[in-house]
Amino acid sequence: MGGVPSTPRNTGGDYVSVAEYLIATFVGEKSFPLASDFWNKLLELPLSSRWPSDRVQQACELFEQSNGYTRHLAKLLIHLSWCLQELLQASDDQSSLYKKAVNATYISSVFLKYLIENGKSDSLQELHLSLDESEPVPHGFVMDQDIQNFVMHSVLSFIGSNEVSPNSYVLHQELLNFMLVTMSTQLLSGPSPGPRDVNPFIDAAMAQEKSIVCLVVRRLLLNYISRHRTPPNANSYMYSDGDSQGILGRVGSAAASFVLLPLNYLVSNSGGSNNPLAECSLHVLLILISYHKSVMSDESMTDKSDDSATSESVSKVHVFSSGNTFSKALANARDVEFDRSDVEGNAHPAGPHVRIPFASLFDTLGMCLADEGAVLLLYSLLQGNSDFKEYVLVRTDLDTLLMPILETLYNASKRTSSNQIYMMLIVLLILSQDSSFNSSIHKMILPSVPWYKEHLLHQTSLGSVMVIILIRTVQHNLSKLRDVYLQTTCLATLANMAPHAHHLSAYASQRLVSLFYMLSRKYNKLSGLTGDKVQSIKINLSGEDLGVSEDLAAELQIFTDFLRLVLDILNAILTYALPRNPEIVYAIMHRQEVFQPFKNHPQFHELVENIYTVLDFFNSRMDSQRSDREWSVQKVLQFIINNCRSWRGEGMKMFTQLHFSYEQESHPEEFFIPYVWQLAFSRSGFSFNPDAINLFPVPHPAGKEIEDGRGEESEGKEKVQELKEQRIVFDP
Repeated sequence: MGGVPSTPRNTGGDYVSVAEYLIATFVGEKSFPLASDFWNKLLELPLSSRWPSDRVQQACELFEQSNGYTRHLAKLLIHLSWCLQELLQASDDQSSLYKKAVNATYISSVFLKYLIENGKSDSLQELHLSLDESEPVPHGFVMDQDIQNFVMHSVLSFIGSNEVSPNSYVLHQELLNFMLVTMSTQLLSGPSPGPRDVNPFIDAAMAQEKSIVCLVVRRLLLNYISRHRTPPNANSYMYSDGDSQGILGRVGSAAASFVLLPLNYLVSNSGGSNNPLAECSLHVLLILISYHKSVMSDESMTDKSDDSATSESVSKVHVFSSGNTFSKALANARDVEFDRSDVEGNAHPAGPHVRIPFASLFDTLGMCLADEGAVLLLYSLLQGNSDFKEYVLVRTDLDTLLMPILETLYNASKRTSSNQIYMMLIVLLILSQDSSFNSSIHKMILPSVPWYKEHLLHQTSLGSVMVIILIRTVQHNLSKLRDVYLQTTCLATLANMAPHAHHLSAYASQRLVSLFYMLSRKYNKLSGLTGDKVQSIKINLSGEDLGVSEDLAAELQIFTDFLRLVLDILNAILTYALPRNPEIVYAIMHRQEVFQPFKNHPQFHELVENIYTVLDFFNSRMDSQRSDREWSVQKVLQFIINNCRSWRGEGMKMFTQLHFSYEQESHPEEFFIPYVWQLAFSRSGFSFNPDAINLFPVPHPAGKEIEDGRGEESEGKEKVQELKEQRIVFDP
């Protein structure tokens, strides 16, 4: 590979020698014009050769040196575009065109990825995405057009317009991988998008016509829904002989075969998937809808503050977002089975839009919610697409979505990432903002919940299971107070659900009262510590003690808020839904002593007062019964049910009904862009030179922190902090 051989070593059917010659020529110093037959020979290589990894590295290093003169990357991208355009227009046998397009896509991906992750300039000049002015070009080709726009137009047009079939499957897979490579320029920038970030390909994607954008979003969603299996005729290309079973290790064209190790381009063991096209489609979609481009405008103003002086021009810089066409297309997607505008007239803006089967998407999400990418897509749809949110809320089988989420939260300690937990809790909070949702989940009865081990849940409502899991999530995090945001999100969701509770189960009712008891114990302990510390400071006047006291006071205030919120939840059930929830009355009567310390407490007495109004009502009626009567659990419960009929709520104070809503912050991209790229790394197997990544901290591979789970919490701290900046708003 040190030089470029003038002829193949062996042209008598030895494809390895031919491939070596052509690749060596491609990375060499001789520039071939666009119309040269060399490009056809390169792209017509068979999809079966192999090269050793050390030759790949050498080829890429030579290409990095020669590309500035030869502009072979730009020319290859143009040929890729032409191949895709031909495929969209061809009606006869397309096998040879598919092979050329696959080779062009993969070879482009290999060398483009190397240049991106090894680039030394902030402007990515190493890509040389232009042709030399002296370059002879074929008739009809516009010399001064942006090559990145030209190729992205062709790639996106093909993805959006061409159906996935056994013949086109490999090309669709490679084009999606090519998209990941082109968008990987984001990895070079910091977590906060700035106006000086250079992302030529993804910017070109954002500039495409709305009709193309809608077709691409539709295709990516359909790929995710359809979950195409790798066709048998693609296995020889998609899977190499040396890979372990089920691990995608794309090999094929001369370029594909020799890019195995040094470019880190293949799918890693942790990224294996039975549906690689579906997984890759999801991650490309998430990256596209999360993209944010900051644009800087320079506004000149004249400073006339000093009339006697010469006016000076002052520059005022504004940074604003240019918008995201893919995010808008997803937000405006409609159900293919029911177009609301047919009924409501101009309910949607005119123009092209995405039409997908909401029913299939709903079922697919329910099947895949153990995966973080599915949770993020569900969040994006609920947060941005009002049609899909309404569709979800009217479904009668909400357990399809909720049960996988609740089971994942139940098993949260078993390597579930912090961000996945937060996204799931936010999804529940968004859903709980709707009163019909809160009502319907209590009407759906589950025969059993086999994955819940602490207690037998038999014939339990979906709403009760949700209450149990949310309380369990709070309790598991209370001991260390690791995360105030998590507790707040859980309690806010419970507060939204409380007025609509219907036949809350005995176990759910017990857990709610136990939650109050746990919080009260922590509150009393902190209250005592705070009082002792104040006395200590008065005596010692120590600055260090003052800092400790401030920390204790802050923690005490947090638990005060938590305790008040749980009392608000109990009040909402007793005020608005007592006759429908005899079990909550039983649980309060059974543990009524836990409320006694707060009966006259200045910060809680008004909230505890309603609880004692209920206790007095039922206790007085129970006392009026014969004193020699034996009270079994069933008799007490039946007594409560009977007396609920005569309950009129007399003496109850009416508090403002709590309602919390989720509100996304003004710069969500600072969390979501790094997050979706980390998902792409962990799920789709896309990898990158770790030394070149500035978008998020990369764990040191020697520690294997991700593999053994020890680094999971530390890895997500910065991302979690950004997520916590999303707001939970109390709606008065």
